[in-house]
Amino acid sequence: MALHTARTFQTFLKWAFAGVLGASLVAGDVSAEQKQPSPGSAKALFGAVALPNQAAAQPFGFYAKGCMSGAVALPTDGPTWQTMRLSRNRRWGNPAMISLLERLSRDGAKYDGWPGLLVGDISQPRGGPMFNGHASHQIGLDADVWLTPMPAHPMSVEARETLPFTTMLQKGAFLTINPDVWTESRARLLMRAASYPQVERIFVNPAIKKKMCDTWRGDRTNLGKLRPIYGHDSHFHIRIKCPPGAASCKPQAPVPADDGCGKSLAWWFTKEPWAPPKPPKPGTKPVKPREVMVSDLPNACSSVLTAPSVDSVQTATFGGAASAAPEVAPMALVPAAASDEVLPAIGPVPDDKPSGE
Repeated sequence: MALHTARTFQTFLKWAFAGVLGASLVAGDVSAEQKQPSPGSAKALFGAVALPNQAAAQPFGFYAKGCMSGAVALPTDGPTWQTMRLSRNRRWGNPAMISLLERLSRDGAKYDGWPGLLVGDISQPRGGPMFNGHASHQIGLDADVWLTPMPAHPMSVEARETLPFTTMLQKGAFLTINPDVWTESRARLLMRAASYPQVERIFVNPAIKKKMCDTWRGDRTNLGKLRPIYGHDSHFHIRIKCPPGAASCKPQAPVPADDGCGKSLAWWFTKEPWAPPKPPKPGTKPVKPREVMVSDLPNACSSVLTAPSVDSVQTATFGGAASAAPEVAPMALVPAAASDEVLPAIGPVPDDKPSGE
């Protein structure tokens, strides 16, 4: 009986590795074939705007279908944070998000043994859909934080562009945390972020969620905010609630009241999430996805897109011009393979899955 069980488990692991690696190869092929967004598409138009508009801060629409007005930039450097991949020009967000990131960086350094945050993508200057890397991050209320601690020295622009990501997953093992990389300080940082009432949810890899379920011995009240999702093995994704009074912001359904360590987590360790898509029926013509246009977004987004810009990055930097750093020329559009959502050596295929989370 024991031998049969062991063989069954080995078969499942082989199947899982094959399925995930196969999916990774498919994802890579798609990235390689991806074209520049069509002129006039929402991705092309919002991605071409270098500065936010002159208006009060306001999110319009949903996290994965919207835009934002009155964005502010997270300063490139702070006492307990550094921003990454500056050429993307994605360190813009609603003031509520920027304020939270600065607070998390301070609290993490003071209470959790985390020297400082490396902050990845937040949003574009006016939000909207991005050419690569994310389906969400469109209304300034999402932000990616690396699971790599901030170094003691200010990094150069080049280093911020090229520093590799560090996966928390163990190579050659299915959804298993690498004990040589994972630390208690990472767990404390995640729970610190989840403790803030304005944080709605935090996306992490299913292996990270399981690790937290199995090992966290502190207050588990906010453990349910950690939501398992594809990818997210080298960073975590913070999503905050619609700010008070933001009538044009479409909220997401609250997370369940439990700790999220039951059936919903167990599902990620079955075959179903990793099964390849079913082939189309014979004779079925493939449906080419239609690019998102500005007209598909909330009505206000057209006005946000064409509104006058602020004078400079410095004037729109959170905390005032003194907090701003020299501007960095934005990079040319590149295929999605260059995004933060890089494929791990083995593990889940990155995907924001905004419809479910």
